[in-house]
Amino acid sequence: MILGIDVGGTHTDAVLLDGLIVRKKAKVPTNHEQLLDSLLAVTEEIFSDLGPDVLERVVLSTTMSTNAIVQGTVSPVGMIVAAGPGISPDFLRINDHTHIVSGYANHRGIIVSPVRDEEIDRVVSLIKDAGIDHLGIVGKFSTRNPGIETNIADRTADRFRHVSLGHRMSGNLNFPRRIATTYLNAAVWDIYNSFVNNINRFVSRFDGGYPIYILKADGGTFEIAQSVKCPVQTILSGPAASIMGILSLTECGEDAIALDIGGTTTDIAIFAGGVPLLEPLGVTIEGHKTLIRGLRTRSIGIGGDSRVRCEDGTIIIGPERAGPAAAFGGPAATPTDAMIVLNLAEIGDREKAVAAIDGISHKTGLSMVETAQAIYDSACEKITAAVQAMIREINNEPVYTVHELLEGKTIEPTALYVVGGPAEAMAPRLGELLRCRSEIPEHAEVANAIGAALARTTTELTILADTEQGVLTIVEEGIQIRIDSGFDREKAREVCREHLEKRAISMGARKDEIEIEITEDQSFNMVRGYFTAGKNIRIKGQVKPGLIAGLRKGTEA
Repeated sequence: MILGIDVGGTHTDAVLLDGLIVRKKAKVPTNHEQLLDSLLAVTEEIFSDLGPDVLERVVLSTTMSTNAIVQGTVSPVGMIVAAGPGISPDFLRINDHTHIVSGYANHRGIIVSPVRDEEIDRVVSLIKDAGIDHLGIVGKFSTRNPGIETNIADRTADRFRHVSLGHRMSGNLNFPRRIATTYLNAAVWDIYNSFVNNINRFVSRFDGGYPIYILKADGGTFEIAQSVKCPVQTILSGPAASIMGILSLTECGEDAIALDIGGTTTDIAIFAGGVPLLEPLGVTIEGHKTLIRGLRTRSIGIGGDSRVRCEDGTIIIGPERAGPAAAFGGPAATPTDAMIVLNLAEIGDREKAVAAIDGISHKTGLSMVETAQAIYDSACEKITAAVQAMIREINNEPVYTVHELLEGKTIEPTALYVVGGPAEAMAPRLGELLRCRSEIPEHAEVANAIGAALARTTTELTILADTEQGVLTIVEEGIQIRIDSGFDREKAREVCREHLEKRAISMGARKDEIEIEITEDQSFNMVRGYFTAGKNIRIKGQVKPGLIAGLRKGTEA
């Protein structure tokens, strides 16, 4: 059996799956200070009449890193950027602690100007004086030669708790996106490592010997030990789990909207003909455009537990969560309290919810019930506006699904799938506003945990070959090997397939589940005078995301 666990900002959910069958499910509040307690509590319910020896594997997803980015609670990061000529340095600064330094490689990976040690020492002193313990290092064209980045890291690594290197983030070229990706990797490192430490302590209690996986932004999994090396890959793990959960629980075959309304955030996804959309260049989060391949989602800071306040007669919802809803002992009024007052939800302590909303009504000039209705309407309208903006944005760009590019496709959703705690209370109104049929899938309250459990391992790999220099680079592995002048595209494809399969297996994939496809295949002649001096070959491959053995539509035992 497979144990799926979703560690959300508000609740931790777990399911025990036997093939398509949901054998057990459980939900407990997430205790951020003692995460281990939440994991033990939720699994205690799962294994109340079964032993953990039935497990084949455990898969987790989490919104913790995503929530930290959305709420601005990530660690401060110093950035050293070797930009070289071209883009203005001002365009590359991602925060107040970004330092542009000399030294760079050209487009073929040849180091034109080395880094100056005294300059690096000066910059590191400035970063340390600011009390910063995390460092990101990014050099232009570092995927073609990581030498600039590794030289800086060799000189600085012992002065920081963690150093993120740009060339390890992705094989794709895009300097500004590489800077943002490296920054986020360093920024969530503390939060994610704390999460992994708790998971390892949790697993050690069972001594089961089964593999532990974490869900990535592209809806695939990798082993948790691998995830520590690149935590940014998990930043949209929670939203990806929502999509994979809805895929497994519905028979969606149309253009559709998927909403996961949690306690802290609402995650939005769009399906084209029942297939999730992909961010081909990389996901965007809080304005940061990254190189992280992922399902196209958007997280907004509105959830059932978002703090509600009134400023100058205007009701403001979120983006922060001060705690649980007032009905559950929280310190502030929330949309959940408004739904309780409006009799849309029968949960918690109604008197506490009424008191919290009444406190807001004194500032709005409305009655208590009118204030609750205004909060509910405002939450639904903000989510609707975000969905409509996302659809407009998609329809102004090429539409990529996880399988293909849909040229000329216009997304016109006819169905709305809603999961998460407030789903029943909000789905009908959101369906009206979005003019879609609304549906709440079975097991919607634990859809993320189901999606995580059923996802298969994915990864990608980039091969760059320069036959004039006689160098082949396996970008994501940071490996360079010598090749002869007769090296060609077919050999590059073979190298890509061979190393991609090894990489997937090292990340936890089973060989019989690996489905490889070549997503990019390019070769250019390099001409000197009237002669071809060599070839520049670029091959990119991926293990396709999807559900294990194509599992869909779960049913309860």
